Amino acid sequence: MNKKLVCTLLAAMFAFTGCGSTSAPTNTETSAEATTETTTTPEVEESTTVVVEHSLGTTEVPKNPEKVVVLDWGALDVMDSLGLGSAVVALPLSGSTPDYLSAYQDETKYTNVGSLKEVDLEAIHALEPDMIISGGRLADFHEELNEIAPTVLLNVDTADYFNSFKKSMNYYGEIFGKEEEVATKVAELEAQMAQIKEKAAEKNAKALIALANGDSFSVYGKGSRFGIIHNEFGIAPVDETIEASTHGQKASFEYVAEQNPDLLFIVDRSAATGGDGSAPALFDNELIHGTDAYKNDRIVYLNPTVWYTAGGGLASTQVMLDEVNSALDRM
Repeated sequence: MNKKLVCTLLAAMFAFTGCGSTSAPTNTETSAEATTETTTTPEVEESTTVVVEHSLGTTEVPKNPEKVVVLDWGALDVMDSLGLGSAVVALPLSGSTPDYLSAYQDETKYTNVGSLKEVDLEAIHALEPDMIISGGRLADFHEELNEIAPTVLLNVDTADYFNSFKKSMNYYGEIFGKEEEVATKVAELEAQMAQIKEKAAEKNAKALIALANGDSFSVYGKGSRFGIIHNEFGIAPVDETIEASTHGQKASFEYVAEQNPDLLFIVDRSAATGGDGSAPALFDNELIHGTDAYKNDRIVYLNPTVWYTAGGGLASTQVMLDEVNSALDRM
């Protein structure tokens, strides 16, 4: 072959090979690009709502609602204790407001939307609230209220007061951004409750709880609306057979004398609902005078509005703790 032709062909081959070797990316470069792509993490948006599971269903409510209709005194107690009163726009002011929440009995600041048992749906609708906190006495209104705004029932289960109380408080903390404050307050109450339970065991007292209503009364035991005294505070019931029902078990003064409790706790329903109260006069008789509770000055008239209408609040639970602790100190 012609020597000049061979040299030309070889030069062309080297040129082609060189172009190919510089145009393709190396394996190292490809791996680096792939690694960069797989390690990129997308940002996660923080939720603006809270899903609340309560006794009437599951409801999604907005965080930090600015306009809240409150239809329960225990709920108002919590809102007030956490410094959230400015978010409250309406209350059931047609009924009797607990003394310690009397600052809210002001219809120039808060729209009156009825009572603890019956509410004005049109008035609530007109307010266009972000959220409604209902009460146990308004269960029949739940669906209609929930159509107006997300409605939750953040009350307590009286048969399991403190566990349900903590659950509700945690929801308040999550909804209103008060998690740390709620945790601190609940821990303080829980510590006091443990001390009272220990004291009750040492005293070994037996108690009877009565709800006075006009000229009659009912008694309550474990699992009842006032069962926290037995279940959480650890004071034994003088009668283990009392029926656990909403309205208690009708009783007589002969029954009280026969049971002869060490402690007699009395809630005056009339005083709790705005009346003058009649329990002290009702229980001032010879049969009661013969009991150990009377002889040892251990008849305790509990704060009626706290125990009958404002249970489940932070301040009201503190009052309950203080009153029961004081009663045990009489032993």
